[in-house]
Amino acid sequence: MDSSIIQGISTFRGSVFPGQQRMYERLVRDGQQPKALIIACADSRVAPEHITQAGPGELFVCRNAGNIVPPFSQMNGGVSSAIEYAVVALGVRDIVVCGHSDCGAMKGLMQPGALAAMPNVAAWLRHSHAADRIVCEAYPDDIDPKDRLRALALENVVVQLAHLRTHPSVAAALAKGGLSLHGWFFEIETGALHAYDGRRFVTLTDDGALPVAEVSTPRRAAADLPVRVAAE
Repeated sequence: MDSSIIQGISTFRGSVFPGQQRMYERLVRDGQQPKALIIACADSRVAPEHITQAGPGELFVCRNAGNIVPPFSQMNGGVSSAIEYAVVALGVRDIVVCGHSDCGAMKGLMQPGALAAMPNVAAWLRHSHAADRIVCEAYPDDIDPKDRLRALALENVVVQLAHLRTHPSVAAALAKGGLSLHGWFFEIETGALHAYDGRRFVTLTDDGALPVAEVSTPRRAAADLPVRVAAE
């Protein structure tokens, strides 16, 4: 184990925790009440809590290679379980898919040959193949490689938002008007955050409202049928 990690643990226990002990005791006593679920990339340079300056208990975070959300299926998985728990058990009202610049997973998607020794990663990235096809067919063939990587990472966020809607817990919460979906893109090199407004990504400003990819509004396709009343 790297000595800096050991030193960090020692500093936390000796200097940080004593001043925050009451907060941690409260979190155990009252339970967690996170404001949002953030599905981010496992890249060590992208820390949602750091970007949002959130404290313990404020965010429910799920990280994986490529900030991917597999479409719902009967096969259990860590991301699917985290989504279901966040929506059903914790009652989060916002879900964010957060991509970022210089993403290694997206580089692997662009150069599948580089994943020959990583079959699990290659299989995982199949959930981003739609984003790859979008960039291949809807963007110019002569686009600069750096711009292609950026476009792929942005389109991947949009694809994963679509996958989110296939999860029953998410679909139900959206229909009930209790959930909003967000797509973010974090530029590591500038610190800028871009948010998807349902059509394109716009840069977040200090005095501007945060765009929302999908604002939840109560709806029923069979609006002519009576509302189901819970049994007493």
